[in-house]
Amino acid sequence: MNGVRLLSVTSVGVTSLILASCGGSSSYDSTSSSGSGPMPASSSARPIVRTAKTSLGAAVVDGSGRTLYLFTKDTGPRSTCSAGCAVNWPPFTAAATPKVGGGVQASAVSVVTRSDGKRQVILDGHPLYFFKGDQSAGQLNGQGLKAFGAKWFIVSPSGKSITGSASSSSSSGSTTPRGYGY
Repeated sequence: MNGVRLLSVTSVGVTSLILASCGGSSSYDSTSSSGSGPMPASSSARPIVRTAKTSLGAAVVDGSGRTLYLFTKDTGPRSTCSAGCAVNWPPFTAAATPKVGGGVQASAVSVVTRSDGKRQVILDGHPLYFFKGDQSAGQLNGQGLKAFGAKWFIVSPSGKSITGSASSSSSSGSTTPRGYGY
């Protein structure tokens, strides 16, 4: 009898852990990434675009504090980053226009439908992306990288690229490669 109770309690605990790990509050579309590190999960909650202080000044991040980038190859609101590019630079997707904060103007933020049918967040006409090499909030490992035919930069609250060189990345101390040979 005690063995049955122990099994029942253990099953409830394992089920609780599994359910807890499935939840998420960011609008990152985790289906477009194959990274080894933790990435925010999809959610039906309305995402947030806000600012965070970085070594280069105020930069745009998502609601979880993950850095957002623009791709200089994009010349308008339509993304030119797909396939392998979108695996390394996952688009910031959302079902609805995100909430804004920290100096980001609501009128500058919208969503546009990508060629794959997903809706990507844009700021001041620039599609926004995450970088696979950023494993936690506050990291700037993608800053200034040239990959997939152009450079990637963090974004100011006004939607302009911030082109300076980032000082060492915060948090994990990872040694992410500073570029791809594409």
